[in-house]
Parts: sequence; C-alpha cells; structure tokens
Amino acid sequence: QVQLVESGGGLVQPGGSLRLSCVVSGLRFSTYGMGWHRQAPGKQRELVASISSGGVTTNYADSVKGRFTISRDNAKNTVYLQMNSLKPEDTAVYYCKANWFQTYWGQGTQVTVSS
Repeated sequence: QVQLVESGGGLVQPGGSLRLSCVVSGLRFSTYGMGWHRQAPGKQRELVASISSGGVTTNYADSVKGRFTISRDNAKNTVYLQMNSLKPEDTAVYYCKANWFQTYWGQGTQVTVSS
C-alpha cells in the first residue's frame, strides 16, 4: 500500500521557520514528481512548491518565492519543505503529493503562524 506521511508542522511566531518532511512508501519514489500543497479553511487547495523526480526542476507559488525551499532525498524516500520568514497568511494544512501515472496524497500537517 502507498503511504505518504507528513510531519514537522506546528505553531510558530511570525518570522519563524519550520521544516516539513514527507516520508513515502509503497511506490518507486525516484520516478515520482513531488509537491507540497496547502489548504486554509474555506479555501481551495493550492500548490505551494513542486520538484521533479530527479530534483532538477522546482516550482513555487509567487507568495512563497524566496522564503520556501523544496528538496528531496531519493535515498531516504523523503521530500522536504523548508519554510522561512513565516507569515500569518501561511497558516494552513500542508499536504504532500506524489504524481506520476497516479496521484497520491498524504494526510496533511497543520502549520499555524501566530503571535
């Protein structure tokens, strides 16, 4: 069975940092593009960042460019999202996604940015 398990969320003050991790099992991780999406209550889920299977190509939402960095370690079947200079508007549930011929989603991890 395919599993994507996110971790690293929590409560941080504005300007703080968090690193999210997503550990993937049950598929050939190195062939899948990976992404992080987020969803705030009452809002559509939106793409935050994505990375190609080999880690060469990345893409970011305009709202997080320069603050967030996506990376992957294919030897550990893990994708990361480093989040710096966090703002209250970054508050959302963050979801990990694996995409190739099928798409799989993690259960999400809550990130709350508040003073």
